[in-house]
Amino acid sequence: MLVAATATATATATAKTPTPITLVDDRGTPVTLPAPPQRIVSLLPSLTESVCVLGACERLVATDRWSNWPAPVAHLPKLGGLEDANVERIVALRPDLVLLAPSSRLSARLRSLGLAVAELDATELGQVRRVLDKVAALIGQPQAAAVQWQRLQDELRVARLAVPERARGIAVYVEVGSAPYAASESSYIGELLTQLGARNVVPAALGPFPKLNPEFVVKARPALIVVSAGERAGLAQRPGWAAMAAVRQGRICALSPADMDVLSRPGPRVGQAAMVLARCLQDHAPAAPR
Repeated sequence: MLVAATATATATATAKTPTPITLVDDRGTPVTLPAPPQRIVSLLPSLTESVCVLGACERLVATDRWSNWPAPVAHLPKLGGLEDANVERIVALRPDLVLLAPSSRLSARLRSLGLAVAELDATELGQVRRVLDKVAALIGQPQAAAVQWQRLQDELRVARLAVPERARGIAVYVEVGSAPYAASESSYIGELLTQLGARNVVPAALGPFPKLNPEFVVKARPALIVVSAGERAGLAQRPGWAAMAAVRQGRICALSPADMDVLSRPGPRVGQAAMVLARCLQDHAPAAPR
């Protein structure tokens, strides 16, 4: 009986021993956690959203200032942005994992302070799947990524079916930031446009999200312009833009802040981003010739 009881106790203790988690992040840095993290700081909206859809939203203890979805994260402490996150507040929260973009300059400092850091981001659809896989592995729920990726694919199929025939093949310009910054063919937004049957006027050779001379867009002659609602009023004042048919004829899809958030975050809502673009094509594509 004593032997049996000892064996049972040993087995129970072994079963409760957490399995360490090890992977390589997008900067090529090994990340090792002794157990699934219970206190997570996320400093990128797409990573915040990934943690939540993968079932670990309650483990978030703080986010960057831009993370606003899903609703529960709005009430979490906001620690700043990509370049001005408050390191002292991050440390004070005692996170056992900090998620941020490889473009952030904080990672080395946070690691020097003894924090576990994973640098993850995506510019292409395939990278969105990779980031989902890595976040799922980090939170100890690796099987959840495949479920979310399948949901995303289902949403993409619905978006493709929503695009009218008259919109197939039309030239589209998508602006993701003032200056202007645009989404090219090589970005996940460009890939979504291709899947929807449209043509991106910004070539892949310029990089995923290049800063453009406004005259470049004039020469590209897009049939449809997609911008944030705040930029619409000033389009005609850009050099040469007033003469573009898309501007003259009002073929401008001006996105609300909520839709712009969905479109600009390469995370688990890219299926919804496809539907945002599909609605633009539905509502603003040129009418079919009679």
